Formats: sequence, C-alpha cells, structure tokens
Amino acid sequence: MTWSTYAGFAGMMAFLAMMPGPDTMVVLKNALTGGARGGGWACAGITVANFLQGTAAAFGLGAVITRYRPVFETVKWLGAAYLVFLGIQALRGAWRGNYEALDDVRRARASRGRRFREGFLSNITNPKVIVLYLSVLPQFLTPGVTDQADALLLAYTVAALGVVWQVLLLFFVHRVRGWLQQRKVRRAMDGATGTALVGFGAALAFEA
Repeated sequence: MTWSTYAGFAGMMAFLAMMPGPDTMVVLKNALTGGARGGGWACAGITVANFLQGTAAAFGLGAVITRYRPVFETVKWLGAAYLVFLGIQALRGAWRGNYEALDDVRRARASRGRRFREGFLSNITNPKVIVLYLSVLPQFLTPGVTDQADALLLAYTVAALGVVWQVLLLFFVHRVRGWLQQRKVRRAMDGATGTALVGFGAALAFEA
C-alpha cells in the first residue's frame, strides 16, 4: 500500500469521524453527566468495540453477519433499541432538570463500568459500523498486492481517528464546562442529544 493511498483513506475516514453520529452523541451524553472522565469511559467502550469490529472486518468475519439476514436484523434491532433507550434517558434528564453535582466518589467510581458499557454496546450493536468497514476497506485493498496487515492497518486507523475526534470533543466540553453547567444550557443539550439518539435509533430500525 502506498502512502498516497493511505493518506486518501485516512482523510476520508477523518471526515466521516467528525460527522455527528451515535458515537459522538453517546460520548457527549456521558460527558454532560460525568464530565471529561465520564465521557472518557464511554469513549473507551466505543474504542474497544470499534477495534473488535475492525478486526472482524479485516479477517472477513464481519461478512458473516451481513450475509445472514436473521443475524444482521437481530443486531440491528438490538442496536436501535439501545440507542432509543439512551436517548430517552437523556430526554428524561432534560425534562426533570435536576443537575445537582455528584460529589460522592463511590458513586462516580460505580458509574465507570456503566459508562464504558454504554459506549461499547452502542457501537458493537450498530451494524452500520461493520457495514462501513466492509464497504470501504476493499476499495483501498488490491488483491495480490495488499495483505492482511494492510487490512488491519486501515481498520485500526478508522478506530484511532474516532478516538482522536472524541478526545477533541471531550476537551471542548471540558473547556466550556462552566457554561454547560447552567441549567438552561444543560437541559437544551440533554434535549438535543436525547432527540438525536432517538432519531439515530429510529433511522437504524426502519432502514431497509
């Protein structure tokens, strides 16, 4: 694989990573409720799921999911239901508007696993991620020229660029945290992220 081919792939994936999607909204939702650390744990879960899906695609395992319609449909509906569930949680927070700071360290620690799971499950149950890998990677791989290592490099580049974008998002949230803690602003953000997550879930469910 040439450097120009890789640079073209990385540029396209960087653009896609910055487009608002379920991963961005899940990180933002957890950053609003748990600060940079809360968003970081969600980002970690998304990253692990992304690497797993990228590995599966590079080794051809992802094709099994997309080939067998019942498996694909099951994953799709689970992912849609989970995104809607997360969206409803955010909308409930916006409706109640109860944003008292959580100073209990034990509660903060207990939430790490939940935030990690939210990120992991929202990504691993989204079949659009594996479809993205399966549809884009082959365009940059040449049979007989590129090998398995090239496929893994491309797949892991997608995951790494996702991490970079999410870290930048967390940095931005941290910088404007004081403004975001205002009750009106927080309710508006929760309402926006909740609506977006429900919308992504509905779009995933009813997509042909």
